[in-house]
Amino acid sequence: EELMPRLLPVDDCDLAEDFDPTVPPRTPQEYLKRVQIEAARCPDVVVAQIDPKKLRKKQTVNVSISGCRPAPEGYSPTLKWQQQQVANFSAVRQSLNKHRNHWRSQHLDSNVTMPKSEDEEGWKKFCLGERVYSEIDALSDNETLGIDYIKVGFPPLLSIVSRMNQATVTSVLEHLISWFGEKKFTPELGRWLYALLACLEKPLLPEAHSLIRQLARRCSEVRVLE
Repeated sequence: EELMPRLLPVDDCDLAEDFDPTVPPRTPQEYLKRVQIEAARCPDVVVAQIDPKKLRKKQTVNVSISGCRPAPEGYSPTLKWQQQQVANFSAVRQSLNKHRNHWRSQHLDSNVTMPKSEDEEGWKKFCLGERVYSEIDALSDNETLGIDYIKVGFPPLLSIVSRMNQATVTSVLEHLISWFGEKKFTPELGRWLYALLACLEKPLLPEAHSLIRQLARRCSEVRVLE
């Protein structure tokens, strides 16, 4: 039984007894007969003969030249700790993806105004607060009485990050990593970096790969210097 029906069925051609399939065809009938003979000689199943030794020399290798500095003695995390952090991060990502639509539908407080994706300085102030953005070390006595998110920065609430599409997530991540490249690490920055990384969807875009490598290099520098 044929896998596919013939598009143009061709019956056996009546040819002369001296027909020679090895010579070039002289008529349409001879050409069709020659095609039939060649098709009949083809095996039903063809298995490629591959030399594994040749493949080993031409394998595609993903090389990550991150340039990360090794941890100082006594500061290198254990394998168990690393695995636990990966498990925790994976759980956060899965929970975020599962409940994204729910949190996206929640109303934001009246004081929350999210900047536009391309507003780099606006996002820095929004995430880090005017205090960190302006590099003010301490709060005044009046400011400690209540939380002013304009000054201390908005936390990465699910109702906020769930509204950010992948282009915005990547842009804000780039803004904050650029800030971190020149400024010191702060808790506000750490919370937002973690939240934005958890918001990245797979497969990762090349821009996201580059940002993660850049962040890893910067973190390794801070670990060595501090």
